[in-house]
Order: sequence, then structure tokens, then C-alpha cells
Amino acid sequence: MPISNSSLVSSEEYIRVNPRLTIETFREKCPVTAGEDVIKGLTQTPKTLPPKYFYDDQGSLLFEKICELPEYYLTRTETKILQDYASEIAHLTGPCEVVELGSGSSTKTRILLDAYQELGHPLHYLPIDISGGILEQSAYSLLEDYPTLHIHGIVSTYETALKHLNSSPLPSRMIGFIGSTLGNLKPEECHVFFAHVVESLQPGDYFLLGVDLHKSKSILEPAYDDSQGVTAAFNLNMLRHLNRLFEGNFKIEQFEHLAFYNDTKHQIEMHLKSLRSQIVELKTLNLTIEFAEGETIHTEISRKFQFEQIQEELQTLGLVTLKHWTDENQYLGLILCQLQ
Repeated sequence: MPISNSSLVSSEEYIRVNPRLTIETFREKCPVTAGEDVIKGLTQTPKTLPPKYFYDDQGSLLFEKICELPEYYLTRTETKILQDYASEIAHLTGPCEVVELGSGSSTKTRILLDAYQELGHPLHYLPIDISGGILEQSAYSLLEDYPTLHIHGIVSTYETALKHLNSSPLPSRMIGFIGSTLGNLKPEECHVFFAHVVESLQPGDYFLLGVDLHKSKSILEPAYDDSQGVTAAFNLNMLRHLNRLFEGNFKIEQFEHLAFYNDTKHQIEMHLKSLRSQIVELKTLNLTIEFAEGETIHTEISRKFQFEQIQEELQTLGLVTLKHWTDENQYLGLILCQLQ
């Protein structure tokens, strides 16, 4: 999860028609600076691109479709865990502001909101997403369904948003990072991310983390290379996003989607493979990239974890596990921590 330098962002705050909704946007001022990670990734060997470039509005919509695919076990499994244990989570935390990193359509968040509402707790939700379109759309939908809900949305990368959180209006705060997105981070990035989370919490606040657990390759690989080609479209859309952001001329039809499980590193890897020798330009970045036939751009990893491993790392940062849950197949895990 690549991060923007907070010194390079500006904030613009909007109070929408509904007084229960505020959306704040942090944008990078300089498009060249904003693309430094693209330059670095495409001029090294092997080539890489940061996963944040998946998520323009179209990418976010495609990811929502991925979540509904029969091969994609992650969403329905985590949804079932939340349905089974959201009430217990709400009892453990008591009244708290729910912050969600990578909120998307906020579908699973509704399960948590229902649990807090059932206990009579006030509802305050702070969604954070890089796609302003889907954040605003989901926010209005939530306000219709929860008459007492207050939403303060932030359109930004995670690190920048976490640095700009105001004090919680409720006795405590719970930062949620569900959907197994943690797997997109390399081990060193994972530790840095946890440190940012800790900096955003006060002692007694909570962190709700979803993790994808080790399982068979026969289950993992189809989840990232589905029969309908939705994941392929999601991966390739990154090139369209770069074309639009940086005046690029990637020819989408000259690349293909690759996804496979790396047994050694215990991770799914997604790549974009060049189908021919070609030259691509990103004018805004003053960047020209040569691709050999068969050369790939590494766009994403999805690491798989063990409960014990991740809880030990959290504890070193002061995040003590209160309870963890899994499904009957032990495909996914959900961990509720409290900052000591």
C-alpha cells in the first residue's frame, strides 16, 4: 500500500446537503511528485506498480464485482464471520467511532453498524477510500438506512488519512482493516502500516483486522484468476488509470493478466504480461518505458498468514488481542486488538 507524503497534500472539506455527512479530500499537489512511485517501479527490474493505482472509480466497481464471484471466497467468508460475531465485537468495544480503511461500498460495515445500533450505541462512521465516487455513493446509501448515523468520509491514501484524524466524538475509536487487504503489504510495509495505526489510536482504542489464512493452492489461484475474467479486467484497468493520470499510451490489448501462488513466499502474485516488445510513454512524468515480449509488471501480492504470527507482531506494538474468530473451514480470521 503505497503512501503519499502528507506534506505534499492539500485538504478541501465539503459539507454536503445532508448535515450528517462531511467528506474531506486530501490531494497531492504535484502530479509528478505523485507519480514518483510509478517512475521508480517501471524503471527497475523486475518492473512493479503500487496497488493503489487499481482504485480509480472503475477499479473500485470492478473490485466490488470480484467480491461477488463464486471463486472469491474472501468476501462471503468474512461476511459470515462478521454476521456471527459482530454483536460480540460491539459488546467488547462499547460505544466507539468506527473507522474503516479501504471502505469501498461499506457493505460489511453495515453488519457492525447493525450490532452497535442494536445495543443502542450512537453511530459514527469514518470511511477512508482512495475513490471519492464510491465513498460518496455508499455514504448517501448508509445515511438513508441509518437515520442516526453521522459520517465523516476521507478521500485519501491510508497513511495520509490516518495522520489527519480528528479526536473521536465517542468514548473510543475502532480502526477496521478488514477484507484481508493486509496481505497486499510486504513484511516491512506491514510493520510500518501497523505503526501508523498505533499512532492514530489512544490507549484503550481498538483495531479490527481481517487476515487471509494459509490454505490450498487449488482454492487460492481461482480466487485471483476467475473464469469470468473480472479479476483480469481489474488488473488491466490499472493501465487505463495510469493513462488518464499521466497522459500515458498503454495499449491495454497488448498486456494480459497473470496470477499464481508462490509457495516459497506464501503469497498470490498478480502481474501484467507484455504480449510483445513495445515502448510506452507517460508524458506527465516525462517517462519512456521499454517492454520486452513476455516481460511483466508485478502489480500485487496477497500474502497468507497464521494467527499466531500476526498476533505476535501486533503485540510488539502494544496491540493486545482481545479475541479472534475464524470460519468453520479456517479460511479467514478476524482479530480484535486493544492498544495498551
